[in-house]
Amino acid sequence: MKINALEYLRETVIKYPNKPAIIDGERSITFHELDLKSKWLGFIIETKTKKRNQPIGVFLPKGLEAIVSFMGALYSRNFYVPMDVKSPETRINAILSNLNPSIIVTNKHYKSILLSYGVPEHLMIQVEDIDKEPDNFVEFFEDHISINMIDTDPIYTIYTSGSTGVPKGVVISHRGVIDYIEWAKTTFNIDEKTIIGNQAPFYFDNSTLDIYLSIAAGCTLVVIPEQYFAFPIKLMKYINELNINFIFWVPSILINVANFDILSQTLDCSLTKILFAGEVMPTKQLNYWRRNLPGALYANLYGPTEITVDCTYYIVNRDFDDNEPLPIGKPCRNSNIIILNNDNKEAGVTEIGELCVKGSSLALGYWNDPVKTNASFIQNPLNSNYQEKIYKTGDLVYINEKEEIIYVGRKDTQIKHMGYRIELGEIEMAALSLDSIFNACALYDLEKKEIVLVHESENNLTVSNIRRQLVNLVPKYMIPTTIIQLDKLPLNPNGKIDRVFLKETYMNKGFPIAQR
Repeated sequence: MKINALEYLRETVIKYPNKPAIIDGERSITFHELDLKSKWLGFIIETKTKKRNQPIGVFLPKGLEAIVSFMGALYSRNFYVPMDVKSPETRINAILSNLNPSIIVTNKHYKSILLSYGVPEHLMIQVEDIDKEPDNFVEFFEDHISINMIDTDPIYTIYTSGSTGVPKGVVISHRGVIDYIEWAKTTFNIDEKTIIGNQAPFYFDNSTLDIYLSIAAGCTLVVIPEQYFAFPIKLMKYINELNINFIFWVPSILINVANFDILSQTLDCSLTKILFAGEVMPTKQLNYWRRNLPGALYANLYGPTEITVDCTYYIVNRDFDDNEPLPIGKPCRNSNIIILNNDNKEAGVTEIGELCVKGSSLALGYWNDPVKTNASFIQNPLNSNYQEKIYKTGDLVYINEKEEIIYVGRKDTQIKHMGYRIELGEIEMAALSLDSIFNACALYDLEKKEIVLVHESENNLTVSNIRRQLVNLVPKYMIPTTIIQLDKLPLNPNGKIDRVFLKETYMNKGFPIAQR
């Protein structure tokens, strides 16, 4: 068993030194080159920090240099912190204030941006300055440094949005990543023939699976150019041209491909394994994929950032109606779940409760924030005999008669309307099952006490048509008061529906279209 995740790279370099590790547009890098450049950067970082387990910021766009920087941070015996170069200055400064990084790896362009934000120049390493390592460097490096990291050391920190508007830095350990990758390799039969098509930004934890499966199994990671995701036809053409056979995407991208009926226009598709997570996958669009690509494996993964990407999974192995929810399945390797009801007791079969997670997948906590850490990572209320931390996800689920976990919605999207407790996710699922609706988001206007449904659909679909169909799927008290059509639902940088933007836009100024 691995002690730290960097051991994957060191073993793969011996097996597949000249194999492409990463393809990034017109550029590529072999595993040997990745290892060499990472060691050189790690040596430079270590000479500057002279400490261990320090945060190394990475302020670079998604690509080769970012992954080299991640591995370089690990070779320096520290951990990396991916940052979104498109984030506003206020968010970047909030992250830097909380993080207090020892070093920030960036490039010439983004260095000037960081300088304008007030970041001291001495904190930055510019990737252009470390492009070529000395001829005798490898021998010197191996003598100089031993990879003295253990599995409880941090490997990365990812900042998520906090409820107070202040980003929270989730600290993940090597053990969490190792357990996750070992589970994924075995469960999905990943080997050196796998070609991974990356969609997730590197500051989004879904990218962990792409990066470390590639490094652990010796398979090639293709960083798909961002612009392709706005054009489903070009995206699928690119997938086939590079023989990509494994993807782990947010559902919004898969929904777009289905809504544009791209698969029926493609004679052959190289994809054999299709994983998705990050938000609810509508069953209607999943059924489209399964009809048009019946030989592929489909898997629904679930998990918040705080538990090393995913803690449950469901390999789709039976037919589902368009309005039937897809299970999130069962726990991943070396993770376990507890469903607690409102009395902090274990929920029974079909009883809705909050999903809580325990195991080595749990984050080490929130960086530099013990108050929030202690509020979210608590003692297991079912165990008073020894210390056992669990993470409260804030997600509501239940166990069905098939012993599968069914996701219901967020605790903070559970509303009380007309005296009834309602899950907005149930309304969305019902709307998404309708033939003419392509995508949907349900909101609640607390001031007006109204349920609002925002959707993409065919132009000839009227409000009365929608309401008439929804009556057959949900109780009358769950029928939206206001129904709004948009040409396209906005997506956030991770590719998910931007619910915050939708709610703020509707509540504050309304949508610039007629409400129907």
